Amino acid sequence: METRSLIARFVKFGVVGASGFVIHGGLLYLLRDVVGIDQYVANIVGFVAAASSNYFLNRWWTFRSHEEQMVQEYLRFFIVSVVGLGINSGTLWILGRIIPSWNSEGDWHFYILWLVAVGVTTLWNFFGNLLFTFREKN
Repeated sequence: METRSLIARFVKFGVVGASGFVIHGGLLYLLRDVVGIDQYVANIVGFVAAASSNYFLNRWWTFRSHEEQMVQEYLRFFIVSVVGLGINSGTLWILGRIIPSWNSEGDWHFYILWLVAVGVTTLWNFFGNLLFTFREKN
């Protein structure tokens, strides 16, 4: 795959990811703060909805997949997403231990650590999906 094509896919992947961020955050707020559902349940619902939306948008727009076995492809995407969630949480935890003063409640520095974790996770998710979920068949 040529570099320009890879960069274009990465940019599209980022746009799709941003839409997933809005879906996840919007559902989290709606379910937790408006409906009153437990925040952890609301977070899971938001994550699943965002991952599902991201799958379909990435399938159609970013990777232009024609895989006939959509259920298996979706499951591969979801596995990559769940591992990404673990990488995000792990990166955030490690960075919080390296710079503990930035990890205190109410401290805006936490969001810098979170953005670094999102960057690491984005790279994992992109390449995991490129090489595993939407791999091109020879």
